[in-house]
Amino acid sequence: MLKKNKQKRQTREIKRDLKCPFCEEHLVPDYKDYKRLERFLSDRGKILGRDRSGVCARHQRILSLSIKRARYLGLLPFTPSA
Repeated sequence: MLKKNKQKRQTREIKRDLKCPFCEEHLVPDYKDYKRLERFLSDRGKILGRDRSGVCARHQRILSLSIKRARYLGLLPFTPSA
């Protein structure tokens, strides 16, 4: 039998020392504060993930609901403006 070369794939692990901005400032994401929420949207209008934004799991759940509420009320766009 032939032995297969088992090579481990090397993945890039970039460890950033990101702290949750909401935990540091003792704030809760709110749909009315749309200027702060814009920071957590990509240029395509998508909600950034925790690994990119640095938000903890608790605040990420609240953040996504706040962004969705702000979109529904017309404070944030669903699609990026050209």
